[in-house]
Amino acid sequence: MRASIGVFQPTADLLSTSLFSCQNVTPVDSAVRSYARAKAVGLAHKLTIRDVSQLSYKFWDMHRDHILSSDGAAATLLTIQYNLVVGTLCQYMSGREDIRRLAQDILDWKIHAQFCLTELGHGLDIANLETTVELLPNGQLLLNTPSTNAAKFMPPTIPAGEACIAIVFAKLVVGKEDRGIHPFLVPLNDGKCMLPGVTARMLPYRNGSRPVNHALTSFHNVVLPRSALLGSTDHLDRNIFMMSISRVAVGSIALATLAASFFRVVATIAARYSQRRTVIGNGSTPAPIMQFRTQQIPIFTALAQAHVLRAFDRWAVDAFSDLDEDPRVRHGIAACFKVTTVQISQAATISVSDRCGAQGLFEHNQMSVLHAEMRGIAIAEGDNLALSIRLATEILLGRYALPPPADPQCLLARHEASLISEARSILSTLSSHRSPDFNRLILPMCMPLVEAIGHRMAYDASVAAQVPQCLIDLFVASVIKMDAAWYSEVGGITRRNQAFLVDKAVTAMSADLEYHIQSLDAEPYVTAPISSSHKWEDFVAGLPTYDAAAAAAAPLPPLVMARL
Repeated sequence: MRASIGVFQPTADLLSTSLFSCQNVTPVDSAVRSYARAKAVGLAHKLTIRDVSQLSYKFWDMHRDHILSSDGAAATLLTIQYNLVVGTLCQYMSGREDIRRLAQDILDWKIHAQFCLTELGHGLDIANLETTVELLPNGQLLLNTPSTNAAKFMPPTIPAGEACIAIVFAKLVVGKEDRGIHPFLVPLNDGKCMLPGVTARMLPYRNGSRPVNHALTSFHNVVLPRSALLGSTDHLDRNIFMMSISRVAVGSIALATLAASFFRVVATIAARYSQRRTVIGNGSTPAPIMQFRTQQIPIFTALAQAHVLRAFDRWAVDAFSDLDEDPRVRHGIAACFKVTTVQISQAATISVSDRCGAQGLFEHNQMSVLHAEMRGIAIAEGDNLALSIRLATEILLGRYALPPPADPQCLLARHEASLISEARSILSTLSSHRSPDFNRLILPMCMPLVEAIGHRMAYDASVAAQVPQCLIDLFVASVIKMDAAWYSEVGGITRRNQAFLVDKAVTAMSADLEYHIQSLDAEPYVTAPISSSHKWEDFVAGLPTYDAAAAAAAPLPPLVMARL
């Protein structure tokens, strides 16, 4: 395998430092602290320009680092800085020593870096970006945002202590000719103030997730040197333009590894809480709630899915990192991995959080925060639905094929083939893939189809990685639930037999539950108080306390006393 997932993570000691403390921190302070955390994690992994360019083991292991589950905002800043910005700059280093030096400064966190592609009014429709850069007669460049809809949406461009530079995508205008969308290097702020002509309007924080200083960024007559243009002034055809944003596809799979890592933490928390929490039933002896099947099924399923997704992670990264493979196939694998991982992780996180009762709702128990981060991942670096529509359409049209199943007769491979066959049958009756009927009949099928391919890929990866059979069996049983009608009508597995498959796998897992929890390697990064008795005791001891002694120290106001 080209990529491996080890237990060792160079950031393990950071979690115990004050830098990663979350107590008594305001959203503003938290957003600023996230930069420091991103820097600490990035420097600990010691990535080089070659690591980023060649997608080395170290590059992927940084994204898999469980410590990022403690701060999704830091994870966002880190992957923007290293993957989107340095990764893009790597394409333009030939003959540009200034770009190489800049990339190294970004890796060393001497400068903050942002990636300004998406515009408020265009979203994923990047072919119609409005931001313009005009080549002036004196050779300089003039950057402008022509309308409110053209403001760059989301990148955290607010000053945060270090000078910030961005890769801004804009239409290059030479004379009156539109030369297409090009990338430009644009200084944004000096760490304290925005630079002349650059305006950033900070958006409200996303509820639930760690705060990031997301902003709307616009430009007014910003003069840039000719060297700000990355590449030539030639008109870029679609293939060259897509290459200029190729790190977005890398981001798709990198963020999916983050989601898989977050999910391993969630599954571990839910399992430990279910072992620790007890109830008294008919007898007088407290018994852990993990003994109940209603608790075991969602918790065990999450554990099984987490193990299978880790195997899928290994396989997908290995396949994607093969630079000799057709780029379309590599992007298709990234899409399948991201769509499948986020789908499973989001749904399972809600399920196991519910099984932790009211405790699962609190931020300090990590699950609600990590679910909010997963929602962001589902949209970032390619919205899951958009990725699915593009990939499914190209597969149905036969433009290329993804790696075939190891066993075409296995249940998940048959499901995948059936959905593709059904969609192609409908497509054959339509005038074209651009017709209104395609919109009505095929588009709703795209995400389930891509999920089915991803489920089969995950299954193949887990079999090849020799994941314990009981985990694979429970994973398959959980996938069957997602399209129970097909597996009953076509697969021949009745509703009752589907339940028996779950029961059999859960029973098999029970024999070695402790190993299945520990081997996720997430426990050192679990901070949730509900995960252990000593963490809970320490948490309670640190809570603000109101009691009679406190009241004596601070007597009630006279007006209150008069009413008593």
